[in-house]
Amino acid sequence: MTDALTQLRSMQTADLPVHGGRTLAYVYDSGLPDIDRIGREAVAAYAGSNGLDPTAFPSLLRMETEVVGMTVDLLEAPETVVGTVTSGGTESVLLAVQTARDAHPGIERPRMVLPATAHAAFHKAAHYFGVEPVLVPVGPDFRADAAAMAAAMDDRTVLVVASAPSYAHGVVDPVTAIAAAAAERGIRCHVDACIGGWVLPYAARLGRDVPAWTFAVEGVTSISVDLHKYAYAPKGTSVLLHRTPQLRRPQFFASAAWPGYTMLNSTMQSTKSGGPLAGAWAVMRSLGDDGYERLTRDVFDAVDRIRSGIGEIPELTEVSVPDSTLIAVRTDATCDPFTVCDEMATRGWYVQPQMSYAGAPATIHLSVSAATLPHVPEFLDALGEAVAAAVAAGPVTVDPGVAEFIASLDPLTLSDDHFDGLLVAAGLIGADTAGDPSTRSGHRLALPQQMAEVNAMLDLATPAMREALLVAFLDRLTRPR
Repeated sequence: MTDALTQLRSMQTADLPVHGGRTLAYVYDSGLPDIDRIGREAVAAYAGSNGLDPTAFPSLLRMETEVVGMTVDLLEAPETVVGTVTSGGTESVLLAVQTARDAHPGIERPRMVLPATAHAAFHKAAHYFGVEPVLVPVGPDFRADAAAMAAAMDDRTVLVVASAPSYAHGVVDPVTAIAAAAAERGIRCHVDACIGGWVLPYAARLGRDVPAWTFAVEGVTSISVDLHKYAYAPKGTSVLLHRTPQLRRPQFFASAAWPGYTMLNSTMQSTKSGGPLAGAWAVMRSLGDDGYERLTRDVFDAVDRIRSGIGEIPELTEVSVPDSTLIAVRTDATCDPFTVCDEMATRGWYVQPQMSYAGAPATIHLSVSAATLPHVPEFLDALGEAVAAAVAAGPVTVDPGVAEFIASLDPLTLSDDHFDGLLVAAGLIGADTAGDPSTRSGHRLALPQQMAEVNAMLDLATPAMREALLVAFLDRLTRPR
């Protein structure tokens, strides 16, 4: 057992750091060691408990109702609001879409209206549940166009979606106008506040200008809020709230059509560890309102300082004025954004590249945590150095032959041979191993230290081709060793 734990710690050294505020995506760090300890110990204490049957583990039932209660209190909800703890934002989104679909069994080809900036989890829900996504272009500020969304609603629409904020740009959609248009037509309106739901209410309390988005907005019927983001709980926990029990009812699943126990589920999972729920409950109880206000003050202080520093780097421009803790940055023609991301990584900072889309250029994404605040001067120094290095290196160029090859590919017919050719071009495998069965089993496929060229190649591809290439890449990475 000791050897296995030692090996785990050794393997983990290659991962991004989850503490220290230097990873500006994927993880959300309070910077409070005691809070991290409390969360970990609570997860461990309940790792073997099973949330399948709340009557067998009444402590889990109590924690879930209290976690939902804390969330209800934060989001200006009426007394009718009910909620469920899920495994994360994607499950909350999936359930919101499934519930809206199943509430209208008479609609054979249901649709949902999404701003083009809605999270990809809605596309996943569309794929899983057969709900057609109707994508509406956003305005120049990357906020949803409420009038265009209203025009896109029809008799087949079962759900309308707004973001608070959108992940890519950190801006809150005009929820009031969108929800009003949906309510006028008797359509559900879901607010995806997975990333902003726990921080925006405290930002408003601190006097920051936050657009309306909570249950105080008439017509909002459901909201998703992740706790493993700015509630700083262990992964993975999210809360899905519905305005009334009647709206939530289609979410539940029951089956007595077999000889075993009657299956009864509130979420997509049946068996689920009680650990994440216990971790969230313990962290939320430990921090309380005062703790979250303090962390929110810290994270927005960090955001303001980072934005100010970005404004002093001539090659960088904010894509939009963020409403929350997410910042999207574009570079000028002298500076490649993918190279900046690589250069930041060599300096101990992870910032996330975002591909070009619908005419908008590639950007650099920052999800700022409270733990980043003490390190903002270091971050800005590193960012200035990374930009200078990117300017000196010049824009990443893709070999014209490779670019032509990518353009010729069909995502529906992408073969292993095609993919091997791109792996060779990207330097992920040697030409001598292309087509080798051991390569296809993942034995010789190594992650590159520098991703700029790979990202530049992906940026040339259409969204459908990017999807096909990344699915092929994931398949190759995850074949057994």
